Amino acid sequence: MKDWNPDLYRQFEAERTRPAEELLRRISFTQINYATDLGCGPGNSTELLHRAWPSAQITGLDSSQAMIDQARQRLPGCRFELADIRSWQARPAQDVIYANASLQWLTDHPVLLPHLVAQLAPGGVLAVQMPDNLDQPTHSLMRDVAARPAWQEKIPPSAADRKRLLSTEAYYDLLTAAGCRVDIWRTTYYHVMPSAAAVVDWLRATGLRPYLAALSETEQAQYLAEYQAEIERALPPRQDGNRLMAFPRLFMVAQKAG
Repeated sequence: MKDWNPDLYRQFEAERTRPAEELLRRISFTQINYATDLGCGPGNSTELLHRAWPSAQITGLDSSQAMIDQARQRLPGCRFELADIRSWQARPAQDVIYANASLQWLTDHPVLLPHLVAQLAPGGVLAVQMPDNLDQPTHSLMRDVAARPAWQEKIPPSAADRKRLLSTEAYYDLLTAAGCRVDIWRTTYYHVMPSAAAVVDWLRATGLRPYLAALSETEQAQYLAEYQAEIERALPPRQDGNRLMAFPRLFMVAQKAG
């Protein structure tokens, strides 16, 4: 798949950063020497950690070289690593592991989350926020359009492979079994979008990427036109002309014993 586009991702940076800020505010542990931002992207979430704990060693981790390059330009005082979250080993053990909108792209959470808890120092915090929006029109319509005869042979079934999250109860049990005290909650944001085209631009940077990866530029434009037409119908203009894009997210703050 083509690498992530940091400029497109940052087009709605304020909206994308709001959940990151809210996740950070729920971390009450203050003795922070080492913190890692998993899936740091262009550094917007890493910058929050750097501001919160300016004397700590902050590391950003991402699998996209383009994202790492932008993050390094943005925060030359932080460390950034090109790495896979699933096989990452913390050196040294971390006081905070922060994962804002990154773990939903990975599978096997019953293995992944205990692995991340194991990278924490005693008393350390794993803070996670994940979109839980696969049943929203923004995402169900991606699948519906891809299932049309014109696209069935061009867009592989794997485009829709992002797995559904586990239940809230399952995550709670996983983290408490790993020796953590757990704060867990869910929030639905309603992002005010000026047009259906803006909704498409938001999603081109994230959820639409697997659907577009196998298409030529002409085919991408055709697929996006069909998808935007569906978004026009599914998210009608409100009284002021704006559209409301519902975006449910699951939050977890788990503090390791010790």
